[in-house]
Amino acid sequence: MLIIGLVVAAILGVAYVQWRTENPSLPRFGMASAAAVAGAAVTPIAMGQCGFAAEATGVDNLLAYGLMAAGAWLALIAVHALFDRADGRVKEESQMTGEIRTGGYRMGWWVPWVLLSPTLIILVVFLYYPAIRTFTLSTQLTRLGAPKSVEVCFGNFSELLITDPVKLVAYPLIALAAIYGAKLWFTRSAPGTLSRKGADVASVVAMLSVFVALYAMFSPGGGGQVAYRPVYINTVIISVGIVALGMMGGLAIAYLAFRNLRGGGVYRTLLIWPYAISPAVAGVLFFMIFDPTAGIFTHAMESWFGIDVPNYREHAALAMAAIILASAWKILGYNILFYLAGLQTVPLEQIEAAVIDGASAWQRFKTIVLPAVSPITFFLLVTNLTYAFFEVYATIDFMTKGAPAGRTSVAIYEIIRVGVNTGDLGRGAAQSVLLFIAVIGVTLWQFRTSGSRVTYGGA
Repeated sequence: MLIIGLVVAAILGVAYVQWRTENPSLPRFGMASAAAVAGAAVTPIAMGQCGFAAEATGVDNLLAYGLMAAGAWLALIAVHALFDRADGRVKEESQMTGEIRTGGYRMGWWVPWVLLSPTLIILVVFLYYPAIRTFTLSTQLTRLGAPKSVEVCFGNFSELLITDPVKLVAYPLIALAAIYGAKLWFTRSAPGTLSRKGADVASVVAMLSVFVALYAMFSPGGGGQVAYRPVYINTVIISVGIVALGMMGGLAIAYLAFRNLRGGGVYRTLLIWPYAISPAVAGVLFFMIFDPTAGIFTHAMESWFGIDVPNYREHAALAMAAIILASAWKILGYNILFYLAGLQTVPLEQIEAAVIDGASAWQRFKTIVLPAVSPITFFLLVTNLTYAFFEVYATIDFMTKGAPAGRTSVAIYEIIRVGVNTGDLGRGAAQSVLLFIAVIGVTLWQFRTSGSRVTYGGA
C-alpha cells in the first residue's frame, strides 16, 4: 500500500508541472515527481509505516495517505518556487542571497541570520520544539507521570472519526464538488440576473456543506470511539456567536463613539478597557452577574420584573449564550479600538456627497463606511476567530466547566480536560493537532474568500 501512495505522488508531480508551470519539460517533470515522492515518503519512514501495518484500520490507511499527500504537496510548492526563480519571476528585492548593501556599508548574506539568531533560538526552544513534541505525543498512548508510553500510530486520531473509510472520503469530496459547482455557476452567470441570485444562494449552501461534512466525519461516540461530534458542534456555535456579536457590536459602538462628543476621549478609553481584562476575570465577572442565587442579573429580573430566571448552567442554550456574551464582551474593546482607527480613513468628501445626493444614514453606512473599513474587518475576523478558538477556556472553566452535560465544552476546553485534568497526554495532543489543522484551514479559507473582497484605498 505504501508503493501505491508513492506512485500516486509521482503522478501528482507530473500533473502539477503540467497544470501550474508555463514551461513544462522532461527535466521538470522528473524533478517534480522526485520531489513529490520524497515528500510523500517522509512521514511513512518517520512513523515506521505503521499506517500500513497489518493491524491498521481503513481509517488509519486514509490518514497515512493524507499525510503522504500533504508532504508531496509541500514538496511541489518548494519545487514550483525554484521553477519561478529559474524563469525570472522572483523579484530581486525578495531574494536573500548575495551581497547586501546599506548606505556605505556592505554586509554578507550571513549578517541578517546572525542578527535574527536570538529570536530564532527562542522560537526553536519555546515554539517549534514543543510543536514537534506535540505531534510526537499525538501518536502515543501516554499518561501524565507514567514512565513509559506505547506507540499507537494514528489511533488517537482515528477514534475521533467515524469508522467507515468510504464515508470518510465521500463526505469531503461531496463538499468540494458543491463548492466548485457553485463557483462554476457563479462565473457563468451574469450580474443582476436570476441565475446570479441562484449562484449566490448555491455559494452559501456550498460553504455550509463543508461544516455539514465535518459534522458527519466526526464520531458521535460508542463502539470504543470518542464522542467528538458534540465538541465540534459546540465549538462552531460558540465561536460563530463570539465572532458575530463581538465584531458587529464593536463596529456599532465604534461608529457611535466616533462622533464628536464632549469628553469623547475619556468615553472611548472607557469603552476599550474590557480588553485589558483577562478571560478568567471576564468569566468571574459574568459568573457573579448570572449566578442563580446571588447574581445581579437574577436579582434585578426577579425584583423589578417578577421574572424567575432559570439556572443557566442547567440549560444548554442559556449556558452557551452566557459564554458567548462574556467572551464577546471581553473582545469588544479590542474590536472598538481597531474600528475607531479604521473609521478615521473613511473619506469625508464621499459622505458629504452622499448627503447632498439624499442618501440615508444606512445607505451611507453600507456603501461608504463598510467598504472603507473592510481591511480592518478582515483583520479582526482572523484575530477574533483565533480568540474564539483558543482563549475561551478560562471563561468556560469559571462559568460552566463544560456543563450542562458537556454542551459548553469546546475544542480547547476538551484538550485541556483530556490532556491535563485526566492526564491523557496522547489523546490531548491529538486533539490539539486537530484544532491546529482546523485553524490553519479556516485562516486559508478566509484569505481565499473574504480576502478577495477587501477594498484597500488607492489600490
